Amino acid sequence: MTDHPKQVPAENIPPSVWRNPWHFLAFGFGSGTLPKAPGTWGSLVALPFIPLWQMLPDWGYWLMLGITMLFGFWLCGKVADDLRVHDHEGIVWDEMVGMWITLWLVPEGWQWLLAGFLMFRFFDILKPWPIRWIDRHVHGGVGIMLDDVLAGVFAWLAMQGLVWIFA
Repeated sequence: MTDHPKQVPAENIPPSVWRNPWHFLAFGFGSGTLPKAPGTWGSLVALPFIPLWQMLPDWGYWLMLGITMLFGFWLCGKVADDLRVHDHEGIVWDEMVGMWITLWLVPEGWQWLLAGFLMFRFFDILKPWPIRWIDRHVHGGVGIMLDDVLAGVFAWLAMQGLVWIFA
């Protein structure tokens, strides 16, 4: 385990975000550099990908989730180590993957995207058990990713309830 500070405010944007492609990707194509609530911006950047992912068969969507999650373990860990910070607020790849989990098997339409966005942000910000425990005790790229993956699973379960009731 590295001995980096837990979190650095997103306002402290390292210049490498604009020079290093791994940093640019981890910062959600630059969305993590936006002032105020970088996780919200990163979650929004995930939305335009949803119509593409929804064209995939179920196994393809699962494969995409598995690849982006495993890649995220490495990517978030690498960028955090490069920046010498455990979890820079501007690293939002984890929020993007959490959003993609949330919106699996959700009907098409802006209302469902909005509901999924709000549901994911709710669980990501509130961090009910065990999400908060993971956020505090699991380190490295896995720790950066896992709390948002689990928030995505919680939000997905809630969304499936909404789909069952309203769709």
